[in-house]
Amino acid sequence: MLRRCISSGDYTEPVRALIFIAALFATQALAQQWPQKPVRLVVPFPPGGVTDSIARITVDWLAPRLGQPVIAENKPGASGAIAAEFVARSAPDGYTLFMAASPQLAIVPHVQKIPYDPVKDFAPVSIVGASAFGLGVNDRLPPKSLAEFVDYVKARPGQLNFASPGSGTVGHLTMALFLARAGLKMEAVLYKGGGPAMLDVLSGQVPVYFGNLNELIPHLASGRIRVLAVSGGKRASQLPDVQTVAEQGYPGFRTETWNGVVAPAGTAQEIVERVAREIALGCRDAGFVGRLDRIGVDAVCSTPAEFAGAIRQDLELWKEAVRAAGIQ
Repeated sequence: MLRRCISSGDYTEPVRALIFIAALFATQALAQQWPQKPVRLVVPFPPGGVTDSIARITVDWLAPRLGQPVIAENKPGASGAIAAEFVARSAPDGYTLFMAASPQLAIVPHVQKIPYDPVKDFAPVSIVGASAFGLGVNDRLPPKSLAEFVDYVKARPGQLNFASPGSGTVGHLTMALFLARAGLKMEAVLYKGGGPAMLDVLSGQVPVYFGNLNELIPHLASGRIRVLAVSGGKRASQLPDVQTVAEQGYPGFRTETWNGVVAPAGTAQEIVERVAREIALGCRDAGFVGRLDRIGVDAVCSTPAEFAGAIRQDLELWKEAVRAAGIQ
């Protein structure tokens, strides 16, 4: 009778239930056996940057705990969209993961046409680390506090410039969002990356830069740069005496860039949770946390649900910032 039902396509509810249960057990069995071969972690930028460094810290941590090599593979281009599409189109078997930076999932979708959906095409695993930005000013600029800076710029509308590491970058959008919230007008000077921008701020060619803390901190001891505020939701561990923008009169202001592991949509939940658990253990390890701290990154090690919530929240945040920056 059962054979006749199956061959005729006349599935009864019990047969359908059996098929569903069998498929579920098969998926769970594959997940429990994972990984059986090397895992690659695709990096959207060239070697040497912060995202690449976080990826290499992560693969070093995961490999011995997963029992297989975990290999960082760089696929730069199109602000990270090339790597993102590659992972989104990869088999959801747990062997291709993505070291996403916030731009690919929360900014790029607002500034260019992309061949992937930042929410539907990925399974968030864990934010490994996050970095706030610092409002750095050249020492020739008189303001010593954020309030003084706002007054100084308001008295000179449109006369002052700020350095931007590139249109649509987190640094550029953070500055644009702050200017909009504070009611200020400054002109952006665009550079190809943070390095050239930082050089001109140090020389005084451009007086202001909302940059990565790991770009600003090395120059604080010389006195050539002052950091007036940090952009995160809390003070940066590297600069505990520097108040956040929110603390200095702009409640709710928060921007930061994060790097986290995501998998292609459809990846077995058991695999997603396994990787998330292993990463979470890293935040309890002084060596892992210390390696991140040395490159100006705060360890986060979020759950998949927390990561999914951060993506949705940041999509709205950066939509506002893109609008404030006037980027079409």
